[in-house]
Amino acid sequence: MENLPDPSLYTVRAVIILDQDGHRLVAKYYDHTFPTLLEQQEFEKKIFLKTQRTESEVILVDGVTALCQQSSDVICYIIGGPDENELMLLSALTCLYESLCHILRKHVDRNSLLENMDTVFLILDEIIDQGVILECESQQVIQRLNFKTVSEQAFGFVLFDYITGSNEQRECQRRSTME
Repeated sequence: MENLPDPSLYTVRAVIILDQDGHRLVAKYYDHTFPTLLEQQEFEKKIFLKTQRTESEVILVDGVTALCQQSSDVICYIIGGPDENELMLLSALTCLYESLCHILRKHVDRNSLLENMDTVFLILDEIIDQGVILECESQQVIQRLNFKTVSEQAFGFVLFDYITGSNEQRECQRRSTME
């Protein structure tokens, strides 16, 4: 009987987005499979070269499972362990890609990713936390991000009012009209 590893919530080892030349745009590693920057770059080069040679969306490289989704000039990868459930990884990768498509208005390319790097990392954080897949529904991710951007803007106005003293001026005007 084969000895299977204990199931774990920590299914994602890394999320990587490379450009069409194999250069890193986004990389977030969640464990110590590739602890140094040099090892990460070598691994990224290997998965890029391997995906260029094959049409498969699921590959096995250096003892890890890598799933990829290609867009115009970027390739999104999600990395899991060798025994990881590919369907779970695929659902997280699909959620990432669909969320990026929606938030970036269907322009998932190198330039739009670089211009919206903060949003890309927010999307990643909504989907995966320390290697645990939290969300696989892109609509849920989009709703949460839209709520955060609305509340952040509202906070920004309150902070602006406070800094400029606009609130104090309105309060003084209200008091003077009451007297």
